[in-house]
Amino acid sequence: MQRFAAFIAVFFGAGLLPKMPGTWGSVAALPLAWLIQIWGGAPWLAFATLAVFLLGVWASSVHARTLGGDDPGEIVVDEVAGQWLPLLVVPADLVLYAAGFVLFRFFDIVKPWPVSWADRRIKGGLGIMFDDILAGIYAAILLLILRLWLEP
Repeated sequence: MQRFAAFIAVFFGAGLLPKMPGTWGSVAALPLAWLIQIWGGAPWLAFATLAVFLLGVWASSVHARTLGGDDPGEIVVDEVAGQWLPLLVVPADLVLYAAGFVLFRFFDIVKPWPVSWADRRIKGGLGIMFDDILAGIYAAILLLILRLWLEP
């Protein structure tokens, strides 16, 4: 089970790429989200996000224990779940997906409150996943506001 947990935690190897593993995890999440949204719409993407979150809590907990760290950089399944949240509020569109990507990465890196609080205070697999969920919620809210403001 450790190998399976590692495979999920590094999101099929995206977290093993050199430099900026979180960004690579977010990039790797985009085409899969696109396919899910095209085939099943936002409800299926929401279900997939929940499934990745729950599986990610387990996988990141197991893999972090194996690696011996609180939130090892190679664990990027958290970026996947967080990245998919802003994509839930937009259709599968290249420009909107790019905006969702940039906004999520911004909030994941800057970590405004309560993202920073969750990053410091919540431990284990839930802690690894939860701060990215909060960053994704921030990105989703801002993307939705921008979309409503810019569309006629």
